[in-house]
Amino acid sequence: MSARATTTSTRQTSPGLRRAIAGAAVLVLLGAMALDTKVVRIGSAGDVRSAVFSAADYGKSEFPKVQADVEARAADAVTVATAIAKDRATAEKEYGVPAGVGPVISVKFSGVVGEGKSGIYKVAVEGVPDTLQVRVQTGPAINGTELRDATGKITFGQFTNQIEYQDAGSALNNEMKKEVLAKVDTSALAGKAISVVGAFKLVNPKSWLVTPVRLELQ
Repeated sequence: MSARATTTSTRQTSPGLRRAIAGAAVLVLLGAMALDTKVVRIGSAGDVRSAVFSAADYGKSEFPKVQADVEARAADAVTVATAIAKDRATAEKEYGVPAGVGPVISVKFSGVVGEGKSGIYKVAVEGVPDTLQVRVQTGPAINGTELRDATGKITFGQFTNQIEYQDAGSALNNEMKKEVLAKVDTSALAGKAISVVGAFKLVNPKSWLVTPVRLELQ
């Protein structure tokens, strides 16, 4: 056979050979992928969806614990206000839970609701200094992370990232609205006597903005 004939034969068979090699390579790749694939049953321990943070579920499960803790910690507002006026640093240590720029303090009080704006009402509490303005927020927007920070038991390290940590605070606020504020007509509180248990961040000793865990008409 001449060299020309040999070359022609090779050219004719090369495409088929290449297809065979490519097919074999695909089979090898599919086999490797199958060996590397793990089948996970939905709801099993390996189901990563179970590890995804649910803010709604967190608020529902954790708010009752926060509520009970704040109620157990809550000191009379007059006592706390007097202590702060006398020695703020000592009062912070005695009644507060460290939380960034200021401690969160749990208090309880009764008083008459005054004027309100955007769901935030002033409350006249008998016995507190005249220089102190006590306010309570009733929504619809509940701001701040007082409920998350009030107990000292909820920390950043319990969450995957800052977003989850912030969502936890919002979830507690939302659950509080459902469990506490939804039972009260917060649009018509002015002039009524109420009792409150809640928490506030001590930044300005002359102005408290209390997030309630319990608010009832007297």
